[in-house]
Amino acid sequence: GGGARGAASARFVRCLYAVGFLDLFGVSMVVPLMNLHIKSLGASHTVAGIIGSLYGVMQLFSSTFVGCWSDVVGRRYSLLACILLSALGYFLLGNSTTVFLFAISRVPVGIFKHTLSISKALLSDLVSERDRPLVMGRFNAASGVGFILGPVVGGYLAEFEGGFYQTSFICASIFLLNGGLVWMLPWREENTSNRDHYQDKGTNSFSAKSNHDLHLKSATSRAVTNSNFFQSSWIQVAAMLKKIKGIACSNLWDVFLVRFLMSVAILLYYSNFTLALEERFGVKPLFAGYLMSYSSALGVLAGCLLGPITRLYQHNTYRLLLHSSTFTCMLILLYASALSIWMVILSSTFLAFSTTIGRTCIIDLELTVGGNEASGTLLGVGQSVTSVGRIIAPLLSGIAQEFSPCGPPSLAVGLALVAIVIMNANKQKYRSHGSVKLKNQ
Repeated sequence: GGGARGAASARFVRCLYAVGFLDLFGVSMVVPLMNLHIKSLGASHTVAGIIGSLYGVMQLFSSTFVGCWSDVVGRRYSLLACILLSALGYFLLGNSTTVFLFAISRVPVGIFKHTLSISKALLSDLVSERDRPLVMGRFNAASGVGFILGPVVGGYLAEFEGGFYQTSFICASIFLLNGGLVWMLPWREENTSNRDHYQDKGTNSFSAKSNHDLHLKSATSRAVTNSNFFQSSWIQVAAMLKKIKGIACSNLWDVFLVRFLMSVAILLYYSNFTLALEERFGVKPLFAGYLMSYSSALGVLAGCLLGPITRLYQHNTYRLLLHSSTFTCMLILLYASALSIWMVILSSTFLAFSTTIGRTCIIDLELTVGGNEASGTLLGVGQSVTSVGRIIAPLLSGIAQEFSPCGPPSLAVGLALVAIVIMNANKQKYRSHGSVKLKNQ
């Protein structure tokens, strides 16, 4: 019985990998074509930029609330709602024959396109803390494959007449397929499996959590099934605000600050990548595109290698994050001071590994320090922090480029160093949580 339940859990997790792959595959088909489409509708560069910024602002404010909402009403209903409303947004995008309709189509996507965050929160509910970096890495790898294949398919479809509209409808259909996949997941069996199987620690890697987590999660599952989804709106809002307040008053400020600084540093690295290569080495944009695709493919490989790497570090997420962040800082410095294109290729090769590992580790550290009870809220706040970075990074990059093409990566090195100093200053706290994490295995 235990083996069968463990196999059911593993199938559940693999289905979520498929959800992540389809999600980014569909989105990456459309996103590279959007600027061309909105300009074909007669929009100016300023209007296109405003619409893009509004989307970022909606993502910034909605991610925390949607993540918290998933903690209150349950992963199933929130994930389904986000998938279906995102599908609606891409369906409207496929009918956007004016700039106004284009802007309207971005609203449901801007507010509810948090399907990957909720999927990660669900994965965090399903697996043990020990296996979380491995599973998150594989999820990111599956999503990364979709991100690599999507632009190729979208670019091919764009060659046909009305190609953008066809691509948008296909993307909406992919989201509907994802919704069907989520709906058909064995939720009731998974809840039963968790309640019974968590008590037998060590039987399967997907059932190695403590009894305290067992009782908390099973109680939450029953509450969601029986009443939470049908609670009045104001009760749900009150519960959401209470969770957000708890996160705001917690001792997670340094974790989120590290995430913010490293996010901005990486965004600065990529902000003028194509332009800087052309100015510094005379490299054409096509080569820069190939180099970025090469890095994305290596990022997928890094996600698959997270299991052996975390075992090598004895599941010490803090130490792995510190080392990967230090390595990232050194590689960006190498790129900023590169004297030849081969040094750029070398830095891009290893940066793909260090950034992928760092992204997974910072999420794991958030959940370890903050606790799984509000994993949706934690991941939502983390997404908001990254969104702030996406808003600030272009401004910092523009200012830095006024001085030198190497200005943005040089500034990125400084921000990464600050993040490393913060991690070192709080190492005792991280180590104490790491010790508790190891004892719970």
